[in-house]
Amino acid sequence: MKRRLAVVVCVLAVVAGCKSAPTEQRTTHGPSAEELFFLQSYVTNKREPNFDERRHWEGQLDWRISQYLNQHPEDANSLEVSTFKFYRRAAVGQSKEQVMILLGAPLVATTDGGEIEKLAHRYAPVIKGNATEAWAYPVGWTIFFAGSRVIDITQYLEK
Repeated sequence: MKRRLAVVVCVLAVVAGCKSAPTEQRTTHGPSAEELFFLQSYVTNKREPNFDERRHWEGQLDWRISQYLNQHPEDANSLEVSTFKFYRRAAVGQSKEQVMILLGAPLVATTDGGEIEKLAHRYAPVIKGNATEAWAYPVGWTIFFAGSRVIDITQYLEK
């Protein structure tokens, strides 16, 4: 009897795990440049980048970041510069150019209100009136812009 109950509990746990809710979050900090670089390397090469590839990528990214900060001293002196320069993570308040430097070109970019609403999922009521553009990235990340600045970041990932 106890064994049968244990088997039933295990089966229910497996079924519940298979039907778990999707990952859905609204956050002020999105994916990091490194996360997307590793993902792209794995998808392209079926492996993590080796030491030389990582070193070359980091050097290129450091150069692009320093070029941007030299050309935009107002961003170089902002409180959020560490998120851009050191953590290398997309964040609310960054410019489109900063996001492009960190994350590269989006998979999808849209200015259509209906598409923005779809990308926002359950956060659409809060985002749709403010966002003028949305950029979608791998692993369900979406960056929302009002004009040239990030105003919201969401992640929606089906399980």
